Amino acid sequence: SLAVLQALEDGLKKADADPSVKAVMICGENGKFSAGADIRGFSSPKRRGAALGPIVSLIESSEKPVVAAIEGVALGGGLEVALGCHYRVAHVKARMGLPEVTIGLLPGAEGTQRLPRLIGVPAALDMITTGKHIPATEALKLGLVDEIVEENTIEAAIRLANKV
Repeated sequence: SLAVLQALEDGLKKADADPSVKAVMICGENGKFSAGADIRGFSSPKRRGAALGPIVSLIESSEKPVVAAIEGVALGGGLEVALGCHYRVAHVKARMGLPEVTIGLLPGAEGTQRLPRLIGVPAALDMITTGKHIPATEALKLGLVDEIVEENTIEAAIRLANKV
């Protein structure tokens, strides 16, 4: 939603400007990271406000480490947000993917560029062209996430952020 995008942009800019902030952790609420955009908004007239692509680029260009704490799902734009982060920690039950292709869309926030750089072209093409969701264990093997945990993902992401 526009509110989430604006909150991400505002929070990142505030953290980057604050010398007391050493790292940033991005998480969802109530055990969910992000299932991506609400496709009903795609048919709405363009509204002013933050757009996902520039926000993901803002995350990626942060001089402070940004860690994603992935619980539940990171799909579509949600996975693109995680791809912009410098590190990704996922709960063992999390699932990730770019399902847009199943409704005739391509990922629009540079997921088609970031995913191959992270996991290689063959694996990325498979995910991008099929829209399949992969479990956290497979994401770890591919290099999509840096760590998987069975306990509190947010606490694990904070530990990683403090370490880096």
